[in-house]
Amino acid sequence: MKVKVIDEAHEKDLENSVNNFLSSGEFDIIDIKYQVAIGVCGEDQLYCFSAMIIYH
Repeated sequence: MKVKVIDEAHEKDLENSVNNFLSSGEFDIIDIKYQVAIGVCGEDQLYCFSAMIIYH
């Protein structure tokens, strides 16, 4: 069993990165976990979109 963690600043970038990883080989996907983290720095809101792919 292996794990791949992908982290992007924009949700569309995460979508593209996950799709690229999944199309890069023959995997048996066990699960995909998705998470969004939001931070505030002064007036700015910072987003972090991540996915953890568990596969064989």
